[in-house]
Amino acid sequence: MIKMEKELYTANVNVEGGREGHAVSSDGILNVNMRVPKELGGPGGDGTNPEQLFAAGFAACFEGAIGVALRKKSVKAEAIKIASKVTLGKDKDDGFVLAVKLDVTINGVESGIAKQVVEEAHAICPYYRAVNGNIAVETNLVG
Repeated sequence: MIKMEKELYTANVNVEGGREGHAVSSDGILNVNMRVPKELGGPGGDGTNPEQLFAAGFAACFEGAIGVALRKKSVKAEAIKIASKVTLGKDKDDGFVLAVKLDVTINGVESGIAKQVVEEAHAICPYYRAVNGNIAVETNLVG
């Protein structure tokens, strides 16, 4: 386990009703309905789900980590884009598991440097560090 030495920020979100409920952050900026997707037998509709929220959070965090790695090399990118996919599935014991796929595009950076910073981002990103060795994470440099 990685021990936290210094707290920088704590997000506070209250959820009521689980996958068919509502989530609100303490500052009110995140205020979303939660819905089970049709693919999982739910109604879908006007709400998000934990997998979408995790995909957004992971991609945003990983993009930030790429930015840190680029700054350490004094390299500027024209744009960084991440297509994030989080898949909910079952393991051999019928337990629920997640898998993540990040397709990373870094425009305006030489491909060798882009590959280096994506690799370095794995050690920087707290999302990646939290799940590394626990769930499958595939990171692809595209474009």
